[in-house]
Amino acid sequence: MIPPRLLPLLEQFDFARERLTARLTGPVMDSGDGSDTEVGPMTDAEYFWEPVADCWSVRERAAGPGPRATLLAGAGPWGRDAAAHPHPWPPPVTTIAWRLSHLGEMIALRADHVAGSRTLTREVHPVPGSAAEAVAAFDAAAGAWHAALLGADDTALDTVGYSSYPHGSDPEDVFVDVVWWVNQELLHHGAEIALLRDLYRARPR
Repeated sequence: MIPPRLLPLLEQFDFARERLTARLTGPVMDSGDGSDTEVGPMTDAEYFWEPVADCWSVRERAAGPGPRATLLAGAGPWGRDAAAHPHPWPPPVTTIAWRLSHLGEMIALRADHVAGSRTLTREVHPVPGSAAEAVAAFDAAAGAWHAALLGADDTALDTVGYSSYPHGSDPEDVFVDVVWWVNQELLHHGAEIALLRDLYRARPR
C-alpha cells in the first residue's frame, strides 16, 4: 500500500512525466485546458539547437568540451558539457540535449541508489547522442524511479540516507524530501525543455 503522504507526490511525478513525454514525442499534447494540441516528435536539430552563443550541450567526446566547459560528463561516445566547482558565472545557457540528458541521468541514478545496486555514478552513465535516444533514456529512468517509489513505506520516507545518490544531499536528507526534490527537478527542467521547443519553432527562418 502506498503511504497516503507519498501518493500525491507520486501522482504529481507521473503527471509531469506524462506531459513532458507527450511534449517531446507527440502526436498530441494536453494544452492545459483539456484539449489536444498537435506536436511532432523532437528532431535532432531541436535537441542540439543552441539558442544563443556559447551554450553548453551534449557533444561527441572526440570533439572535446564546449565554451567554458572543462570536461564532458558521462560515458560513451557522447558527453555533456561540465566543469569542476566553482561553475562558470554567469551560468551558460543549456540546450535541450544538455537538460534532458541531465534530467534522465539524475533520475536514473537516484532510482539505482534507492532500489538498485547503489553503485552507479555519472562517470559510467551513458549520454544520449540523439533526440530519440534521450527520450527513451528519460522514459526508462522515470519508470525505474516510479518503481522505486512503490517500494517505499512510511519508515523509508522518514529514513535519512534511504537514497544514497552521491551527487546531491540525499545521504543527509529524509527520503520524503528527496522525492519532493525530484518532482521539482522534473517540473522545472520539463518546463525549460518545453519552452526551448517553442522558441525553436518560432525562431527566425
